[in-house]
Amino acid sequence: MKARFHLPSFSRFSKFNLCFAELLAQCPDYFREGVEIASIYGAFPPSLWNGGRTEGGVCDKSYVKGVIKAFNDRGIPLRFTFTNPMIEKKHLSDDFCNMVMHYADNGMNEVIVLSPLLEEYIRKNYPNYKITSSTCKRITDHDQLYSEVEKDYHIVVIDYDLNHDMETLSKIPNKKKCELLVNACCNPSCKSRSEHYKAIGLQQIAYATHVKKFRNAPFDEEKLISEHPEIQRFSRCMCSGRSLFDVTGLKNHISPDEIWNTYIPMGFEQFKIEGRTFDMFNLVEHYIYYMVKPEFKDLVRYEFLNCLAENNVIKIVE
Repeated sequence: MKARFHLPSFSRFSKFNLCFAELLAQCPDYFREGVEIASIYGAFPPSLWNGGRTEGGVCDKSYVKGVIKAFNDRGIPLRFTFTNPMIEKKHLSDDFCNMVMHYADNGMNEVIVLSPLLEEYIRKNYPNYKITSSTCKRITDHDQLYSEVEKDYHIVVIDYDLNHDMETLSKIPNKKKCELLVNACCNPSCKSRSEHYKAIGLQQIAYATHVKKFRNAPFDEEKLISEHPEIQRFSRCMCSGRSLFDVTGLKNHISPDEIWNTYIPMGFEQFKIEGRTFDMFNLVEHYIYYMVKPEFKDLVRYEFLNCLAENNVIKIVE
């Protein structure tokens, strides 16, 4: 039995995830049966190709190389969220994104794709990467989903509006290559979700372009929002700030008991925990909720927080 979890943000939460990986390696008895870290997903800012969540900041070459090595040396792939739906041909030659792809091109790492244009470019120029089909495609038709699973993808991330459509899920031809997003914070059946992804894509392109031209000048996000109604419309969406205790009440939520009692027996083994924009303590609770045995939750929380403090991820006030 395997429960392969894909965890958020190798850039923002690099030390956080390394501490968690160490705890899992040293104390496997604390964790639920079959728990593995399948990948850490995200993007090094300012990746113009990034999608799904806007990621700010700047990473230099040494940081990029160091993070790739730190996770890959542990046997953990990085999975790049290159799902920006607003990619144009002129963006394919982006220096930073191609630099990242070059440094991580070792046969271990992976890419999540949405844009057919970018997918074709990556397949042609970086054939060593395993390719994941993104949930951002919003595939909710069952025949289209089955067709997607049959394509040349390493993993297909299922739209979370299908999380409890057991009739559709039961007929998927190869469930082991399908990934379920278990803790979606977006409203179920949100009709604006695809448009929101486009707005995020425009914002990411604007940010990456600004950093490239004016590395030391602050990025005026409010000005960008005011000039683009499509971005302004979603600038106050509060869904991404939901806590674990908020999302458990959503109808697309998958609980730990459902993972082990329903989905794994069906043949699924890939599970994604959302959280690139979470605060650190919300993410701690998600990791413990999903991957730790109930009787060890308090102990793991204590050990994990101690590890984070020792590695200067959180500061202790004395």
